Amino acid sequence: MERTFMMVKPDGVQRNLIGEVISRFELKGYTLVGSKVLHITKELAEKHYSEHKDRPFFQKLVSFITSGPVFAMVWEGDEIIAESRRMIGKTNPKEADLGTIRGDFGLQTSKNLIHGSDSVESAKREIALFFDDSEIVSYEKDNLKWI
Repeated sequence: MERTFMMVKPDGVQRNLIGEVISRFELKGYTLVGSKVLHITKELAEKHYSEHKDRPFFQKLVSFITSGPVFAMVWEGDEIIAESRRMIGKTNPKEADLGTIRGDFGLQTSKNLIHGSDSVESAKREIALFFDDSEIVSYEKDNLKWI
């Protein structure tokens, strides 16, 4: 089973969208194996967004993600990285398809509700940044034989 990291950003937390996000992925058949609410430190934010450190918007990313609590999650499922990216929608909510999280709830690119890993390598790196192994629980659901 593949794992991915997702995070409801401060705007999604403030807008009470954590349950909506969880529901969409659970209804799709994916398994939540780790989650927590936290305030991201500046240091953690800079590590998380390190691939953007030379881009002009880097400090805005760091400032926004540290502006309030986030809901960090580890999800597990078959090909979940590609499918979660499709379910999340394009970065700019105005370009995201209806039916995606950003297409249904997003208002602007700088506050686009949710982050999801874009590759297996990114998922491993991001999960390790936000979770200790002891915070991730592996288990099998009996209903998986039906999905």
